[in-house]
Amino acid sequence: MAKTLTAYTCSACGHQEPKWLGRCPGCGEWNTLIEEVTQRKPQARSVTAPKVARLSEVAAERTARISTGLGELDRVLGGGLVPGSLVLVGGEPGVGKSSLLLQALGAIGAAGGRTLLVSGEESPAQVRMRAERLGVTDQIAILAETELDTVCDAIVLERPDVCVVDSVQTLFSSELGSAAGSVAQVREVADRLMRLAKREGITIVLVGHVTKEGAVAGPRVLEHLVDAVLQFEGDRYRFLRILRALKNRFGSTNEIGVFEMTEAGLVPVVDPSSAFGATAECGAGSVLFPAIEGTRPILLEVQALVAPSDLAMPRRAATGFDRNRLSMIMAVLGRHAGVALGASDVFVNVAGGVRVDEPAADLAVALAVVSANRGVAPSERLACFGELGLTGRVRPVGQPERRLAEARKLGAEVVVAPAGTAGPGGVSVREAQTVAEAIQEAFR
Repeated sequence: MAKTLTAYTCSACGHQEPKWLGRCPGCGEWNTLIEEVTQRKPQARSVTAPKVARLSEVAAERTARISTGLGELDRVLGGGLVPGSLVLVGGEPGVGKSSLLLQALGAIGAAGGRTLLVSGEESPAQVRMRAERLGVTDQIAILAETELDTVCDAIVLERPDVCVVDSVQTLFSSELGSAAGSVAQVREVADRLMRLAKREGITIVLVGHVTKEGAVAGPRVLEHLVDAVLQFEGDRYRFLRILRALKNRFGSTNEIGVFEMTEAGLVPVVDPSSAFGATAECGAGSVLFPAIEGTRPILLEVQALVAPSDLAMPRRAATGFDRNRLSMIMAVLGRHAGVALGASDVFVNVAGGVRVDEPAADLAVALAVVSANRGVAPSERLACFGELGLTGRVRPVGQPERRLAEARKLGAEVVVAPAGTAGPGGVSVREAQTVAEAIQEAFR
């Protein structure tokens, strides 16, 4: 009787071996042989001619999305879960992934949907303890199983609208000899669940572990297989959590969701600006930055600390901001604004645990560093935005009107912005063409 065959393929050169070796005989690399399925068990199938159609003739069906009952989660997903999609949710241990999805399953069940939780890490009794705290014990069906074939059969029999697998690294296929969580097992599990979701029209949400660098653990093909990749960020010692989309075939990848961790679970934060920027103090080294995340502006506090260094190479550390870009800003300040920081340690932090990637934060970081270096706070409650070029010029950024409106709503008195920025009433806009002019306008 034919059976499934596996081989070990080198991820560096593609060389195959029938068994695992520490070193690849083909290229000499160590620990690059990964188990793969080379031949599956033959399955009876009818051979029919494939039907090919023109794209213009394909009927575009508008399927209703499934609301998770959490507005911030629906925002990141693009309006809710798409039936038949495969979603991957990753995050640090203890950040609240399981609680978030348990709340979502409870809300979907309360709205009349069928739900199923496949728990590979916790027993049903442990899950019930958390569900009782969240108040969702009556709306969720649970299966404690890690064997892939059993899980797939249960999903087909139960036919839930939404199924959560916690986590994908705990499932294993008996056709492979490697342990659960290995590269081959994770790839096989994701592939089987993806084909099941598409065939049956069932939405499946996978919980994924992360590496010590914060990336989703497992092969990169896992992120390519799924329809959406959501990253749940936050410090277990802070009450705010950030959910962002790294990939989304059915919506924008620029949206973020903000949650507050409470005793009753995760509560969506409707006005993130009030949580991140409203309590900012007008002290030395602190400025406000109106960021744009997806379709809404968020007012953030950018903090800086400049101190004399005892090291031959002063430190440049950043939390929530790219360290390489911080080094570039330090060079621009020294060359075009005469701010000497060569003998000082510079630390930059975006308060609240948020990470800022857009270049519009350059001017806010620069003015926060100058304020900390001088030890002088701006005379008014200051907000600023703009991209810094290597020539020292302040370049315009997108959606300035919405940034200014958010800064005014949260009580900013002065906004330093690129030249040509028109401001609404109630806030003083000071335009600057260069970083030197921006410093003069901020501290006059």
